[in-house]
Amino acid sequence: MNTLTINKSFLATDLSFTENKMIVFFEDGRELAIPLEWFSKLRNATKEQLKNWRFIGDGEGIHWEELDEDILVENLLE
Repeated sequence: MNTLTINKSFLATDLSFTENKMIVFFEDGRELAIPLEWFSKLRNATKEQLKNWRFIGDGEGIHWEELDEDILVENLLE
């Protein structure tokens, strides 16, 4: 009997925004949309501020210098 093993990754590879959501793209092909409402600093940020992010820890986290905001990607999946 063969068993399918799915290797899930907690590392993000890209990030995009809609009017009210942040979409995280993972290296294993998954995508996760999260309401900006969950994060007060992101909710109140301008479009330009939202675009000014960088990955930390090779995709383990997302950092916005100007907003002083850090999000651990793994915590978004809980």
